[in-house]
Amino acid sequence: MNYGSIRTHFKALLNRSDITDALADTFIDQGIARIQRSLRIPSMETQNTYSFSAQTTKVTLPANFLEAIDVYYSNRALTRLPMSDMQDHLKNGETGDPYYFAREGSSLLLSPQPSSGSLVLNYYASFEEMATDSAESILAQIAPDLIMYGALTYASDYYLDERSEVFEGKYMTFMSEIQEQANDQELTGSIQSIRPSYRL
Repeated sequence: MNYGSIRTHFKALLNRSDITDALADTFIDQGIARIQRSLRIPSMETQNTYSFSAQTTKVTLPANFLEAIDVYYSNRALTRLPMSDMQDHLKNGETGDPYYFAREGSSLLLSPQPSSGSLVLNYYASFEEMATDSAESILAQIAPDLIMYGALTYASDYYLDERSEVFEGKYMTFMSEIQEQANDQELTGSIQSIRPSYRL
């Protein structure tokens, strides 16, 4: 389902004559942002590789970064540290193959500080932005209902709509179903993609 279709269905479910496309888009974008704060499924997993040719203490995270899964240097997993512990390590200025990492804003800090080799970051990425009515995304393909009810939770707050609990309940149901399906596939080793849901 593309962005325009999601908007059309969302407005039909909300059933208000005074909502503009621009305001509907705001609610839809808020709904997607909410989904991305908690949903973690295989289709969100991706990888970025960094190569070093000079000593460095940090690398810049990708623009679509949401959450780190794991970090490898020369096929060895690094250990994540709390920021306070990482600061202690960085004060020592130790150089060599890194064993630890920590996130600081839009950067990944490393200790010891590498000057060569490569680092692999496996992470959860945000879904593709849908900037036009014809645009689609993986999320829109597998869970358009989740997007719509996420948007409806924000719209109901805005309009003080008495259906807010119904919208929230359906949103949580759809979210749980998608996450549980992804978790079940992870446990069983299945490579089947998540089944689309179009229940409105």
